[in-house]
Amino acid sequence: MGEKKRSSSYVRTIGVVMVITAAIFWGLSGTFAQPLFQGMGFTPSWLVTVRMLAAGVLLLIFASLQNSNTLFDVWMVRGDRNRLLLYGLFGTLSVQYTYFAAIHAGNAAVATLLQYLAPALITLYLAVRFRQRISGKIGLALLMALAGTYFLVSNGSWDKLEVTPEALFWGILSAVALAFNTLFPIRLLASYGSAITVGWGMVIGGSFMSLFTAPWKIEGVTWSWSSLFYIFFIIFFGTFLAFFLFMESLKYISPTEASLLSVLEPLTSVAASVLWLHVPYTAYSLLGTILILGMVILLSLPTGTGSKNISSGETEEEDSI
Repeated sequence: MGEKKRSSSYVRTIGVVMVITAAIFWGLSGTFAQPLFQGMGFTPSWLVTVRMLAAGVLLLIFASLQNSNTLFDVWMVRGDRNRLLLYGLFGTLSVQYTYFAAIHAGNAAVATLLQYLAPALITLYLAVRFRQRISGKIGLALLMALAGTYFLVSNGSWDKLEVTPEALFWGILSAVALAFNTLFPIRLLASYGSAITVGWGMVIGGSFMSLFTAPWKIEGVTWSWSSLFYIFFIIFFGTFLAFFLFMESLKYISPTEASLLSVLEPLTSVAASVLWLHVPYTAYSLLGTILILGMVILLSLPTGTGSKNISSGETEEEDSI
């Protein structure tokens, strides 16, 4: 019995370490994008194109190694093919571009925290969609999201924004995009798996972006070992490996535990932005961060919304979006 407990504890530890590593990689990738945009001349559109194409191909290679026979199945079913195209263009592409545009206009810490308003938007959408009563717990989470956003972008002042209106616009839009990106592909994920769905979504989005921003045409940028490292980290560690570790962790821990641990992503982004990039961080910024992360944690816990675990993306919503 003791040996079985130790084995179970060891397996769970593996899952926890995987999620923590993935969250740190995600948080650092946003921070590494900031100097690319604000000091080296790279643009969000170019980085999004390269990131999506490269990471998408890596994910599809990984999926084919698992089972090459299912790689193209999604293209054989008309309804799923159309859904995949919509997911790639309006889900994967929009969430990638809006997030990096928010970093370009502001900084990685604020962009990441604003994107983490998505669980509140998902909760509100599902409550309206299924005509559910807003419980006290969910109401508190929504108030925390609003208050956290206010303190984060205003520094406690009613008449002055501490972030640019452009950064706020892209940050809020990235939260909307992430909410859509979480809910829309549920049927595809269930039918074809996450690696195939996300891989094709990234390839579709990256291919569309390349029509406007060719990845091989780039001018006015600073190439250096630093810029090459940042780009490689964002593509490999911050996208492909982070995604792989997070999905693999679900074999060892529950989606709720994984969602709770993923709040280390914005914490990593904030810490790296303050300590490395020297982004100003006030007491009001800290209060806003605590409120937004508290909201995410609150919504990651089981709620009184039937069988739906909202923040981990476990919902019965499929065709109604």
